[in-house]
Amino acid sequence: MKLSPFHLAIPVKEIKETRSFYKDIIGCTEGRSSDHWVDFNFYGHQLVIHISENVNKPKSSNPVDGHDVPVPHFGIVLPWEEWEALGERIKFSNIEFIIEPYIRFKGEVGEQGTMFFQDPSGNNLEFKAFKDLGQLFAK
Repeated sequence: MKLSPFHLAIPVKEIKETRSFYKDIIGCTEGRSSDHWVDFNFYGHQLVIHISENVNKPKSSNPVDGHDVPVPHFGIVLPWEEWEALGERIKFSNIEFIIEPYIRFKGEVGEQGTMFFQDPSGNNLEFKAFKDLGQLFAK
């Protein structure tokens, strides 16, 4: 199956701090921009941050493996080494984890690393990794 890039637009409180977060911490390259929005290359996908007044909407969560997984959230599946390096950058940047990096389904089908944190505007992010990417959709 050939995967196609997706486009995701998210609301943010302001541009400067959020731009720095996605460029300097997450490692995205910047594309087009204006005073009110910025395009990023989010691991081959288009992520657009837009200034919005509707940023602080109430959020909910679902219990998963003894953690409260924030809903809504978005993210990406990274190669294992990139996932580990990102976790270290998040820790070094003193960004608070919603769910610290850990291994789900250890020794089982679908074993994966996962972590959750927020961008400066409160958008929930999940980053995953599989030692065997073939397990991505395994049951």
